[in-house]
Amino acid sequence: MENTVAQKLEALEKLQKLDSKIDEIKKVRGALPEEVQDLEDEIAGYETRLDKQTQDQKDFEDAIAANKAAIKDAEKLIKKYEEQQMNVRNNREYDAITKEVELQQLEIQILEKRIKEAYEKIEAKKEEAEETKGVLTERKKDLEGKKGELDTITKESEADEQKIEKDRKKAEKNVEERLLKSYERVRNNMRNGLAVVPVNRGACGGCFNIVPPQKQAEIREKKKIIVCEHCGRILSDVLDEIVVEEAKPKRRTTRKTAAKK
Repeated sequence: MENTVAQKLEALEKLQKLDSKIDEIKKVRGALPEEVQDLEDEIAGYETRLDKQTQDQKDFEDAIAANKAAIKDAEKLIKKYEEQQMNVRNNREYDAITKEVELQQLEIQILEKRIKEAYEKIEAKKEEAEETKGVLTERKKDLEGKKGELDTITKESEADEQKIEKDRKKAEKNVEERLLKSYERVRNNMRNGLAVVPVNRGACGGCFNIVPPQKQAEIREKKKIIVCEHCGRILSDVLDEIVVEEAKPKRRTTRKTAAKK
């Protein structure tokens, strides 16, 4: 048997009350959960940066090793060319070999310059890495402190929150799926988390816009689900209806009446 509108509204009201209690518990924690999350993200960023700086150092060290190996190869070639110069048959061969020796000597100079630059870059990266490590250590200390605060607050309300969450799951089952989706959507769009509110003193309990008397009467009847036309919240009941009296038209005074007076 399908629930009546009154029963549906009652189930929504109960769910809203439980959600509001959970919101209150979370409010006590303040901005701590967000601060913890921000610090964790920041630390992850610094760790990524440190890994990159460490990898850069390794890449420069590999480049130095490769350049040193290239210098050794160049030195072997120079030695080989110098030996060949001892057995040349003419000036043309001698000049050709001399040119090759000069090219290898120039190559060695370039490689040595690259090695020097790589060492300088390694030192710079080491300084950057040390700076990153210092900041990372400080942020981890901050995170530890914030987590400690959050854990203390969470433990104080943990039992209550678990009980309310358990009750909420039961209450959720009493709300039909279509209404539950609408409730969740409206609730997620509201800063204060209120999706089900009463009409109080003639106004919506969420956005405080006036609800017309005719609409209030329909809400009291509870024959259909009615939402606030301004904010979209579900209006569950009327707590204090204000009846607006219509102004009585003034009696028109005729000239004859006025003359008699």
